[in-house]
Amino acid sequence: MAATSDTIRFFNRELSWLEFNQRVLDEALNADVPTLERLKFLAITASNLDEFFMVRVGGLKLISAAGVTAQDPAGLTPREQLDRIGDRVRRMVRDQYACFLKTLDPALAAAGIQRVAASQLTRPQRRHLEAQFNPTCFSVVCPLAIHPEAPAPLLAGLVLHLAVRLEPREDKKPRFAVLPLAQPLPRFISLPGEARHTTILLEDAARASVTTFFPGETVLEAAVFRLTRNADLSVQNEDAADFVAEMQQVLDARRQSRCVRLEIEAGASAELVAEVRRLLEVEEADVYAVPGPLALSDFMALTSLDGFADLREKPWPPQPSLTLTGTAGLFDILDHRDILLVHPYDAYDPVLALLEEAAADPQVLAIKQILYRTSRQSRIIAALRRAAESGKYVTVVLELKARFDEARNMDWARELERTGVKVFYGVKDLKTHAKACLVVRKHPQGIIRYAHFGTGNYNEATARLYTDVSYLTSNPDLTADAAAFFNAITGYSQPVPYRKLIAAPARLRARLIELIEGEAERARQGQPARIDAKINSLVDREIIEALYAASQAGVTIRLNVRGICCLRPGVPGLSERITVLSVVDRYLEHARIFRFHRGGEEQVFFSSADWMRRNLDRRIELMIPVDAAACKAHLLEILEAGLQDTAKGRLLHPDGSYAAARPGRGQKAVRSQKALYDAACRRAEDARQDKRTVFEPHRPPDA
Repeated sequence: MAATSDTIRFFNRELSWLEFNQRVLDEALNADVPTLERLKFLAITASNLDEFFMVRVGGLKLISAAGVTAQDPAGLTPREQLDRIGDRVRRMVRDQYACFLKTLDPALAAAGIQRVAASQLTRPQRRHLEAQFNPTCFSVVCPLAIHPEAPAPLLAGLVLHLAVRLEPREDKKPRFAVLPLAQPLPRFISLPGEARHTTILLEDAARASVTTFFPGETVLEAAVFRLTRNADLSVQNEDAADFVAEMQQVLDARRQSRCVRLEIEAGASAELVAEVRRLLEVEEADVYAVPGPLALSDFMALTSLDGFADLREKPWPPQPSLTLTGTAGLFDILDHRDILLVHPYDAYDPVLALLEEAAADPQVLAIKQILYRTSRQSRIIAALRRAAESGKYVTVVLELKARFDEARNMDWARELERTGVKVFYGVKDLKTHAKACLVVRKHPQGIIRYAHFGTGNYNEATARLYTDVSYLTSNPDLTADAAAFFNAITGYSQPVPYRKLIAAPARLRARLIELIEGEAERARQGQPARIDAKINSLVDREIIEALYAASQAGVTIRLNVRGICCLRPGVPGLSERITVLSVVDRYLEHARIFRFHRGGEEQVFFSSADWMRRNLDRRIELMIPVDAAACKAHLLEILEAGLQDTAKGRLLHPDGSYAAARPGRGQKAVRSQKALYDAACRRAEDARQDKRTVFEPHRPPDA
């Protein structure tokens, strides 16, 4: 990296993301992690790389092709970034396949999960394939002949294909064909065998029977390949009368966009590789020769096999909220106190209860909800439909621009509209990424509003996989702000000044910088000053510069940054008071929590926004202050645990490398996720014990 005044201050965003993916891969390489958990981490790294190429590399290629030579904050042009990405990814791919082929595949086989190659098939297994698989494959797959003079067939991205080289005829011209191995064909085909679970991969089974597709021909070679297409495409005309149709055009364009990566098995001949490159118009620099099974992300399916509990971590079931087990409903509870939950340690049930009770309660007048990503079988969607069908005023802001969930969100939008829900497709030129829900309810004392704010999507499935914060409240200031917020994003009104909420893009960056600069000023005056933050990504240049200035003023800054971090910590004269820790463990760290010392009167917030330009300038986001004492203490418990992780934590060094955090001499290693889960279990048990000391008599039905 060139040593200029700017480049020594920042890490490159893309290379920093790749180092995050390496930390995930490190968990797959960790011998202390159970085998199927290691396979899960390996599959995640492969899935992450797919999206990285579709979005980040795809975007860089468009910029580079346009002749842009401007440098990023780390001093790299788009072309230089692509070159460094290529080098780093090739090293990562080597590590991935060394992990799989040398460690995980043998360990799985030893444990009874056996992958059989075509050359290893026994006679009963061959008969099984001939009877069960071959007829289906022959009926489903349609071979595509490749003619140099004819237009190339459109091949789907992220789908396995078998490239076939056939013996030339009299004209001596090379002949090729492609077999697309897409759904509904399964990637893992079960076989009879002595192991507890024996499979052959789809591509190996298809290759073993490839001659059935070309009767009378000689197949010289068959090799598996997979292409990744550019998905960095967006709506060009947000003023269009039919925004859904515009979004559909984006999805159609992705299916036909340029190939940004070609993965092909390492044993393929140069002649076959050249033909596939010609077919897809791929540069040599974008070809990745893979020494094992392609699409390691598919191996996630094996991690949920029944009967292999010894190869997994001991389950951590989410702890129930005992506030919902009594006779009082959730609204009655929220009339008296706020509730802060941290998922997945705390069950997601109260969030679902808010919507489901609101849908059924005749006193509820209206529900307003933001949906960014939802689950396939969404109880929240079902509750909103029931509410609308019962005559309640239901408004949903459903973000159609949520990348890779556009099609599902369009389907949900149509379904909700059919039941009478008033659906808005987000806000023009911005993504609505805030997580908020508002319920308006009649009460003997008048109208009372109830709100949920969170850091995670309204998705019951990911609520068991991501660490997120949920805050349920009837606080008059916060709920009044929520009402004004919804009115602003569903109408033409300008956002009004909020009492407590801070929103992007209007105010969030400025407020964060005010808070950082406030700590810096206190440090200059000789007062204790500290900033602690837990975020997913730190990229925004203005925020980083403000943190540098605060460090130079004497502020102690502790950052827990899961993924991308462009800030360079520990540099003398620049950032020596800043430490950066990253935690990768069984759950994906996703909550954003901030603490500013404020001279001892701590201000604590959580937010849907990372400290990135896209979140602060191009998205609608919220930052929520937490003042209720119990909720504030719970939030700080989460923040502090992550900052002190010496089991799964990795410290970022000034040169950009990460090293394992170590406990102090005589101290035990702290695994923050385990500590937080144990604390959730203790709270649940204490609540159960307390409940046993309260006598609640049965009353007659008419009492």
